[in-house]
Amino acid sequence: MLGSRHSFNGIADAADLISLEALHSEEALPAGVLVDRDAQTVSFGAGLTYGELVEKLNDDGMALHNLASLPHICVAGAVATATHGSGVRNGNLATAVAALELVTSSGDVLEVSRGDPDFDGMVVGLGALGAVTRMTLDVQPAFEVRQRVFEGLSFEALCEHFDEIVSCGYSVSVFTHWEETVDQVWVKTLADEPDLTDDDLFGATPATVDRHVIRGLDPTPCTPQLGRPGPWSDRLPHFRMGFTPSAGEELQSEYLLPLPDAVAAITAVRALADRIRPVLLVCEIRTVAADRLWMSMNYGEDSVALHFTWKPEQDAVERVLVELERTLSRFGTRPHWGKLFVAGATDIAPSYERHADFVRLVERLDPRGAFRNAWLEARVLAPG
Repeated sequence: MLGSRHSFNGIADAADLISLEALHSEEALPAGVLVDRDAQTVSFGAGLTYGELVEKLNDDGMALHNLASLPHICVAGAVATATHGSGVRNGNLATAVAALELVTSSGDVLEVSRGDPDFDGMVVGLGALGAVTRMTLDVQPAFEVRQRVFEGLSFEALCEHFDEIVSCGYSVSVFTHWEETVDQVWVKTLADEPDLTDDDLFGATPATVDRHVIRGLDPTPCTPQLGRPGPWSDRLPHFRMGFTPSAGEELQSEYLLPLPDAVAAITAVRALADRIRPVLLVCEIRTVAADRLWMSMNYGEDSVALHFTWKPEQDAVERVLVELERTLSRFGTRPHWGKLFVAGATDIAPSYERHADFVRLVERLDPRGAFRNAWLEARVLAPG
């Protein structure tokens, strides 16, 4: 299955590809966006991107609990890979799923809702179970957010006050090039809550102009900063619709590990800084709350995420990833399913308590293997 193609590995690569793009027009069914204010849900054709969904929600004065860094990605793909925003109390985007419709390889249409048997295994399905054609998400009344960027945080302050820093806003992201100081801390605060940072964040000072997360790039594609309140949909992502997000030409990797190990993991990665910097565009450190979705990288534990945006030099990046993954392995690290990593299923499976249950679910819903591909076999299913 293809979504918006914001993947950096072979998770959606195969000889036969199916796109959901035709399922999100107003004329097609199942496509229309239906907001149920009483039930606090929205349902829609799964080919929709978050940017398109947000427009409909804003018209109805409703919101999602969180958004990813860029609104360009399709909802089904983000959910299937447990993609996330940031926030110590915010679950990943898949945790908002209340129901979904799935077409299996036999042509059966399954409709499952939160609380149904195997629902927690079907939400983060990794494209292995069938074609998700319609989804229902939890929504809430729209809210406003203000965003401020702080610069020049020392690594000593980051490590000494890590919990306080990542908890100082609704959503917090730390950006670094693994040099002497942290480049930026992006703090997104609910507009009706007090600003916990004031004008100093443990020695970091507020930026006086809008910033891009990648050094030297024009900040125009980024969402408004400088503490100006605005709609949730214009502040929770880092990038705006209508612009190329991030650097455009890039590779991405991300590793999630237990939140209590954050400082130890950051310290371990700093020791590899000389190897990382030559191929790095920027690294983002953020947090995600625990959930009960079987193949979520946040299953059972609050997590810290180390997200690496790399130069488009795959061979050089993969050489660095071998060292990086070896260094992070002692923390029970789970790689992001949609990003570039080198670990195989034998290494990854022990980190997932419900891995065997997921493999059995794949075998039951897709017994002829129509939705399997080489990547799934090598990275997910092999131990089963």
